Amino acid sequence: MGYDNDNIFAKILRGEIPSHKICEDDETFAFMDIMPRGPGHSLVIPKKPARNILDVDPASLAAVMRTVQKVGRATMNAFDAPGLTIQQFNETEGGQVVFHLHVHVIPRFAGVALKPPAGPMEDPKVLAENAARISAALEVA
Repeated sequence: MGYDNDNIFAKILRGEIPSHKICEDDETFAFMDIMPRGPGHSLVIPKKPARNILDVDPASLAAVMRTVQKVGRATMNAFDAPGLTIQQFNETEGGQVVFHLHVHVIPRFAGVALKPPAGPMEDPKVLAENAARISAALEVA
């Protein structure tokens, strides 16, 4: 299957759907997951169209991983998290729901389980506050 230019993340990149941005550069965009599996759960996507890791340009994938590392460090600092889970899914059978490459960045805490995938939507005010916390931690780093 090919890339769908009307997927929700493509619409976010075009500014057609709002998001709670953490950071952006020429190649990547990081923003809060609206159905977080835990506080501070964010997503990093490439700006270039890519369905998933199976078809992404290697240079674009490298840029995504640089941003994942940067956002991961900032997230751990912003939430005083002792751990971090990084997830990436490919195709329906692999758990992918939105068919634009994306990497989940989730701060983790001892004894705290992740919420189920596709759970309830978070309050936009909470998402905005969490994005601001991570963005501020990026500036300090």
